[in-house]
Amino acid sequence: RPILSFCIKFRMQVVAAVVLLMFLTVPVFFNLGSEFMPPLDEEDIFFMPITVSGISIEAAKDLLQKQDKILKSFPEVDLVFGKAGRAETATDPAPLSMIETVIKLHPKSKWRPGMTKKRLLEEIDKALQFPGVQNALTMPIKARIDMLTTGIRTPIGVKIFGKDFQEIQNIGEQLETILRKVPGTRSVYATREVDGFYIDFIPDRAALARYGLLVSDVFEIIETSIGGLDIDTTIEGRERYKINVRYPRELRNSVDQLRNILVPIKRLQESKNGMLKDGMSGESMDRVKHIPLGLLGKIESVMGPAMIKNEGGELSGWVFVDTTNEDIGGYVQQAKQAVTQKLLLPAGYHLKWTGQYEYLERTRSLMHWVIPLTLLIIFILLFLQFGGIAQTLIVMLSVPCAALGAVWILFFYRYNTSIPVWVGMIALLGIAAELAAMMVVYLDEGYKEWSEQGRLKQKDDVVSMVIEHGSSRVRPLFMSIFLDIVGLIPIMLSSGVGADIAQHIAVPLWGGLISLTILTLLIIPAIYVIWRSAYLPKQI
Repeated sequence: RPILSFCIKFRMQVVAAVVLLMFLTVPVFFNLGSEFMPPLDEEDIFFMPITVSGISIEAAKDLLQKQDKILKSFPEVDLVFGKAGRAETATDPAPLSMIETVIKLHPKSKWRPGMTKKRLLEEIDKALQFPGVQNALTMPIKARIDMLTTGIRTPIGVKIFGKDFQEIQNIGEQLETILRKVPGTRSVYATREVDGFYIDFIPDRAALARYGLLVSDVFEIIETSIGGLDIDTTIEGRERYKINVRYPRELRNSVDQLRNILVPIKRLQESKNGMLKDGMSGESMDRVKHIPLGLLGKIESVMGPAMIKNEGGELSGWVFVDTTNEDIGGYVQQAKQAVTQKLLLPAGYHLKWTGQYEYLERTRSLMHWVIPLTLLIIFILLFLQFGGIAQTLIVMLSVPCAALGAVWILFFYRYNTSIPVWVGMIALLGIAAELAAMMVVYLDEGYKEWSEQGRLKQKDDVVSMVIEHGSSRVRPLFMSIFLDIVGLIPIMLSSGVGADIAQHIAVPLWGGLISLTILTLLIIPAIYVIWRSAYLPKQI
């Protein structure tokens, strides 16, 4: 009662102080970081480095073994399993240049004193610096979800769209240089779209016609002798193996060897006078039954796309960006600004920022109408309850009062805004309106009772009424809010898998309930007195 009396006595000063606090909270809110989902600690690490697309199988194998040896040397690491290449499935088109390593960690009780997950990631990244290799550290489930949804294995990615792979690669290399200088960048890698190694055979149609061959005849020989032809299947118990026939490796491991592959001449025919159509006699035909592939066309080594990526009817190239900054939204804003200042895109080419940032943008656009819609629904329900705009607006003042505590506690915990945080904030709006309505309902009942008894004759009578009826609601308010706060303590103190998400929901609720308790007892009775006192002479 004394605190309530003090706040009502200095009601104008109390309202001004609360308004000032709200203005001070606005810049704090806009300085909060943003992310799609907080990192759910899976207690394992997924290491996904990428290197040049032309790496050989032996070089990839050697690199993988060196990385696994370094990873196993960390005391916190229990098991390491690395993979290079792809399986025979269309859902995992991983090139040989992308290595995937699952790192299973010991329980934290066995870690070095003072070691944290963030510090461990920094040490692993520093120890695994190889020339031509860009590292990316994430978690197994998270990486798979990111790759299945956006195709990007890192938290942030940039997709370059255009019509020429060479120009797309040039833009990607420029982005790589620009983004590497953005603060918070751990690694950045632009895929080399035309760094695939190929051997092309360009047929000489005049030579083919001279020997009576079709282009399909030559390509058939290339397909069978170099690529191999499955002629049968051998059955070994429950196992099945293809029998493949082709030239041995020593006869097809260089361009010079490929030029010596023999193509049978099947379409030379004798004319009526016993002469061949190309001028050779029948005896020479017996000696020339095959012709070297090098005489039928040109064989050369060329560079081309290692993997053709298409999206929305346009060719695309990808830039993978791994960052130490958990504020994904803030990092992308800095990166966009740097790219806008330093990169000039040719006509017909455009960029798309993707990865977690793509879903963050979708969440933002969703929240732009979800939160106002929630407030509108609360306003309509309150209006139907009270039947007046003034009481409804007084109750709605609890929303910014609750938001004050939520914003400051997020700032204290260094949490970014994310989907769990917004879920907690939306739940807080309903609790705030409910508790504030509890106070206003009893103040309205007291006002009606005193009016019927003729006890409201001056403004001091309104103050006395609010103190009497408002103080009777302190205990129910404290009981309701205290139970909510105590119920959240197990979540706040929990640890392990899933605790991160739950805490991001509970933290804004906890902070908002604390500020709501104080401000509901201070600001609502004071504003109620101001409102009723202003209209008192007209109603008596």
